Amino acid sequence: MKTTTTILAIFISAFVAAQTMQHSITFNPQQQLNASQRILSGNYGQSVTVGAYGELTYNQPEGDNGELDVQRLVLLFGYKFNDKTQFVTEVEFEHVEEVFIEQAFVNYAVGSNVSLRGGLMLVPFGIINEFHEPTTFNGVERPGLDNVIVPTTWRELGFGVAGRFNDLSLGYQAYVFNGFKSTSFDGSGGVNGALKGSNALRGGRQKGIQSTIDSPTLSVKFDYYGLPGLRLGLSGYFGDTQAEDDVESINGANIGISMFGLDARYAYQRFTARGQYVHGSLSGTEAYNNLTGNDLGSALEGWYVEGAYNLLPQSNEQRLFAFLRYETYDTHADTDGVLLRNDAFNRTDVTMGLSYHIAPGVVFKGDYQFRDNALSGSNVQNRLNFGLGVWF
Repeated sequence: MKTTTTILAIFISAFVAAQTMQHSITFNPQQQLNASQRILSGNYGQSVTVGAYGELTYNQPEGDNGELDVQRLVLLFGYKFNDKTQFVTEVEFEHVEEVFIEQAFVNYAVGSNVSLRGGLMLVPFGIINEFHEPTTFNGVERPGLDNVIVPTTWRELGFGVAGRFNDLSLGYQAYVFNGFKSTSFDGSGGVNGALKGSNALRGGRQKGIQSTIDSPTLSVKFDYYGLPGLRLGLSGYFGDTQAEDDVESINGANIGISMFGLDARYAYQRFTARGQYVHGSLSGTEAYNNLTGNDLGSALEGWYVEGAYNLLPQSNEQRLFAFLRYETYDTHADTDGVLLRNDAFNRTDVTMGLSYHIAPGVVFKGDYQFRDNALSGSNVQNRLNFGLGVWF
């Protein structure tokens, strides 16, 4: 009985230690942390740190039934072995029935401003892929750009380095990862292609699930925080996709990827803003489409801008943001060979709504989305969304 009580006390103390007060949409974007960064920055000694984030959503397209969903619940665990070595993992439950490991990596602090990392990690690209806890962004759903071009949540196995140059107000990350999976045999002699025009690279994420690797890819990101209230990011991702062994030698089995992105976050008094631009060039798509029968484009491009204003006094713990976001993204920004551009893949979303933070780490959201694409005569459904998000 005494042993059980001791174990329970240790667990409770570790859990309580994880409950740091954190306004997620911060008025100081230079100091914003995501879930894994909060765990790594904690100084809890040799103990287990526990946290979680999750979101429940309601989506109502015009003319169709609405959908209620426990979209995701993510359990966070961290352990500090000593002053230099920590482990972080996130266990994600999606739509109640699917279970994934979102992150699982070791962080080794070589010095005060540089760390080595290895394991299953987020690819540092843009804003949302690293900062996707539901209280860190406006809107019930993540921006469309961060779904079909930056395939959030994008994580792969790899190793690399993270740190900052304080004199330059510059943070950096550089990792070698396995790449997207592009092709595999379908069991009857044909070849399946995981990449396609509508959502580009998203279907090729390997997520650490028995990942195949032939040629590693390089991911880098720089964050500049030298101007008050402003945080700027520059991201890059370069390399080839991966194919299964028996498919690797076939012409068109793989494509090359060169993708870069710019992002910015700004805050002044009760006003916050953010924006992002992404461009991706894909080589070898004509041979890839000939082999797989798919319609993958040779260029991806998109951007968005968003402004938000806190309607409550700055001194209040609660915050009520009214926001407006305009975004456009095209997964057929260019095509190779005989493949014609599909204007349905050139999309525009305008999202407006409210985010009510009733306490640090708890938000109620509501928004309306005007959705459209460039295809003549298309009828894209606008959508009403509501959501509840938590993070602790």
